[in-house]
Amino acid sequence: MSSLPTIPTTAATWMGSNLESSPERWTRHWTEELLTDLFDVARRQADDDLTRLQVHADASPALHELASSIRDDLIHGLGFTLLKGYPVGQVDERLEAVGFMVLGRLLGGLRSQNAAGHLLGHVKNVGGDLSDPRTRIYQTNERQSFHTDSTDCVGLLCRRTAISGGRSQLASAETVHRIMAERRPDLARWLFEPIATDRRGEIPDGADPWFEIPVLSWYEGRLSVLYQRTYIDSAARLPEAPRPAADHIAALDLWDSIVNEPDVHLVMDLEPGDMQFVYNHTLLHDRTGFRDDPDPSKRRHLLRLWISLPGDRPLPPVFAQRYGQLTVGERGGIVMPDTTLSVPFDVDVL
Repeated sequence: MSSLPTIPTTAATWMGSNLESSPERWTRHWTEELLTDLFDVARRQADDDLTRLQVHADASPALHELASSIRDDLIHGLGFTLLKGYPVGQVDERLEAVGFMVLGRLLGGLRSQNAAGHLLGHVKNVGGDLSDPRTRIYQTNERQSFHTDSTDCVGLLCRRTAISGGRSQLASAETVHRIMAERRPDLARWLFEPIATDRRGEIPDGADPWFEIPVLSWYEGRLSVLYQRTYIDSAARLPEAPRPAADHIAALDLWDSIVNEPDVHLVMDLEPGDMQFVYNHTLLHDRTGFRDDPDPSKRRHLLRLWISLPGDRPLPPVFAQRYGQLTVGERGGIVMPDTTLSVPFDVDVL
């Protein structure tokens, strides 16, 4: 096992307690002019094949500037941004979703979020059974736990909130690593060792039912994180998957303990009309458990995009096990041999 790398402090090395008191550092607001520009583009695209969404030529310079600024915050800044004031419930639901996709497409390439090829995801409790390996936690009302998604950036648009709970939580992987390296450098080293993570049945052609990527990778001067503890634990159901050493498990337990410390992570409430964009290579994200409205039409509902960002960092070769190709701007997402891209507007199609 190699020694711990020296990780420099960056803009993405932050404590949640420091950001909580300064939301102006990570919050933007839509203007009427930007929304007019956005929906002009969305209306022109709404009836086209949205799996081939092309928006750059139609978008105004102001929209391009907004997307560029958000992308810069993701790649070079705090690693997230909150964009408030989208007119949820004030326009046709299809147009509302297409407008969200237009901004996502200006940020980068839209990627498949599951084996079904969905470019537009619906985060909603449909009563999924967590004992079923095909179930994703976002299909339930359970807490997700801090994790990353298999894409450069994840974008969320809040349509409806829960009666209670469902709070968004973010944490800096650089900060968690720094704390862990100070407290237990012997365990911190294990995070740079490969560990089996369950693919949960979404297996690319010729691949194992699991992949083996370290939680942390130090590559070309950047620290990148890839983590889903629930799927690491569920890899134990796969007889041929390698079993982690006891110290490796202890390292994961300490990692989870640190990221859950109140000062380390940032908590925010997403309100209807809020868009949140999170950079998966430096941040972990989570959602607390929630209580839904008994009326299905009033349940918590968020739209989701997975986005591959142009101008992004190189990823280590081992990420190809999960990301497929590693070409910047065209990587990430879930692609199976029979995957056909689609854009479902039916919220019960998950």
